[in-house]
Amino acid sequence: MVRSIGADHVIDYTREDFTQKDQRYDLIFDTVGNLSISGCKRALSPDGICSVAGFTTMSHLFGVMLFGGAKVGMMETASSNKKDLLFLKELLEAGKIVPVIDKQYPLSETAEAIRYLETGRACGKVVIKVI
Repeated sequence: MVRSIGADHVIDYTREDFTQKDQRYDLIFDTVGNLSISGCKRALSPDGICSVAGFTTMSHLFGVMLFGGAKVGMMETASSNKKDLLFLKELLEAGKIVPVIDKQYPLSETAEAIRYLETGRACGKVVIKVI
């Protein structure tokens, strides 16, 4: 799935622990939040950083906050402006950004959506419809 949306290099985390290899990375972008903090630090180049955008457990969230230090941290929320939003719109319309949505739930089923996320089986984003 990741290759189909444009990734040049894919690591299958179910078959290989990239943090145990000799390769060092300038940027690790953890979209799920299930990587070990020490493993990420080990896999980073001297000036590298790991940005964590999601979390599978509250303990991992607090672990990143407490033990991440300067190398591993939470992705900050960007403030948007009209120019950036128009640029993103153009990328989406051109097919250069492909959103991957696994499941959608109505607001009334938020608890079920969270239970599904906690299974670790989501392949893409889980959306809560507020409308």
